[in-house]
Amino acid sequence: MLTPEQIAAAHKANLETLFGLTNKAFASVEKLIDLNVNVAKTALNDAANTAQAALSAKDAQELLALQASLFQPLAEKTAAYSRQLYEITNENAAEFGKVVEAQSSAAQQKVGSLVDNLSKNAPAGSEASVAMMKNAVAAASTAFESVQKAVKQAADVANANINTMATTAMNAANVATGKKAK
Repeated sequence: MLTPEQIAAAHKANLETLFGLTNKAFASVEKLIDLNVNVAKTALNDAANTAQAALSAKDAQELLALQASLFQPLAEKTAAYSRQLYEITNENAAEFGKVVEAQSSAAQQKVGSLVDNLSKNAPAGSEASVAMMKNAVAAASTAFESVQKAVKQAADVANANINTMATTAMNAANVATGKKAK
């Protein structure tokens, strides 16, 4: 049986976790806002500089050369933005994952303790039921660990795909502008 003190402590711990996650979510949103504001400022400055350069072009060939010269920096900036966006979201997901993992680990320990207490106090002849309950708890724990591993593998694959995509975009930009691909 849970005492009122244990219930209050559990509620307090849950509220602390909730507020901690909320603060982390707000910090992540702030990073996203900062990233987008910086990108918008840079894009505005680039647009002004490009407009000035286009207005000062003497002929169509110079204008085409200007246009071609813009492709590489745009690809680089797009790749950098994608990487930063991925890093922010991945960092936030990792923080939430740590909390979920810690909470689930604590819950698994509590369930394990509960099952152990029930098995110790179970009436004679209920060994099969207790064994079945222990097996169910062990299976649920194994399934949860498998899901956690799958999520981590998916995150690793996504990270590799982001890096490959950025490299491919950079190489395509290099080829389009006549520079040697990396």
